[in-house]
Amino acid sequence: MGGRYEIRFSGSGGQGMILAGIVMAEAASIFGDKNAVQSQSYGPESRGGASKAEVIISSDPIDYPKATAIDCMLALTQQACSKYYKDIKDDGMLIIDSDEVKEVPTGAFKIISLPILETARKDLGKIIVANIISLGVMTELTGIVSNEAMENAVLSRVPKPFLELNKKALQKGFSMAREQK
Repeated sequence: MGGRYEIRFSGSGGQGMILAGIVMAEAASIFGDKNAVQSQSYGPESRGGASKAEVIISSDPIDYPKATAIDCMLALTQQACSKYYKDIKDDGMLIIDSDEVKEVPTGAFKIISLPILETARKDLGKIIVANIISLGVMTELTGIVSNEAMENAVLSRVPKPFLELNKKALQKGFSMAREQK
């Protein structure tokens, strides 16, 4: 991979999008061999308002730390999708939660629609792991970091009692994405 690859995680405050951004950056830089910077933004209401985390990954030095042309964006809510999709590249990718995002934006980007939140609730019994499922989906679809690097990054951040749940969530994300290829 040469050049920059820009990723945006977006959703509602409390869904773990900021953590997802941090974990993606760690997968690229600590557990991978790339440079990464991560930034975040959320409204004053922190829980419930639109939030986003952005990660820039590059094999070259990163000279500008702000995302300006998104290669891949994840949106778990309609509000976040509508607010943050506008700077996705023409050949980029928008991953949306199929149950939450009903007004799908149009553009020259690819759209992947998956029931991420419902999968977390139904298959794993915990909505809180939707961000980890999202990391699995994004890792598998973009190939920007290896599955192994992502697993190492996720497991390094998770409290011991929740290792198995998060490992299952990540694997679920990998498999959901494989079905889209």
